[in-house]
Amino acid sequence: MTGALRGLEQVFPERGPAPVHLWNPPYCGEIDMRIARDGTWFYNRTPIGRPALVKLFSSILRKDPERYVLVTPVERVGIVVEDAPFLGVEFLREGEGEAQVLKLRTNVEEWVEVSAKNPLRFEPGDSGGLKPYVLVRAELWALVKRALFYDLAAWGTERDGFFGVWSAGTFFPMASMDELPDFS
Repeated sequence: MTGALRGLEQVFPERGPAPVHLWNPPYCGEIDMRIARDGTWFYNRTPIGRPALVKLFSSILRKDPERYVLVTPVERVGIVVEDAPFLGVEFLREGEGEAQVLKLRTNVEEWVEVSAKNPLRFEPGDSGGLKPYVLVRAELWALVKRALFYDLAAWGTERDGFFGVWSAGTFFPMASMDELPDFS
């Protein structure tokens, strides 16, 4: 990073997400920043190698109707997000069955409890499988890594003709039981 952005992570080392939903500054155009499918942040086509700086940028990220933006009280700039702005990298599981609670850690060290407030959804993947996502905050989703998807499948169960997983009292369906292969 160059100029005024250098050293920003030392100024706000443990700060959570900013109240970007309260800010409506003027749109100042696009910057050459991109979040790749694998969760890597790039600036001027170069990976941002400092996790604290990525964490800082993620704290001012917002999804507007037309694009993803980084927002401060005085300006709003557009960035490119290839899939989801966050990557789910770890699950913690407490309890079992309908009583279980799943907590997801993102690549920017943000923890989210999977619940009706922060739901889990499944989308078709490129290879015909499913891609799970967890809502982190305000229209910002985390793509759950493939290895964690296998954990979700292992913790899954059938309910009303659907295979899915429970967390915090909510059932999140993955697929109809009719769509699942028969391994018997």
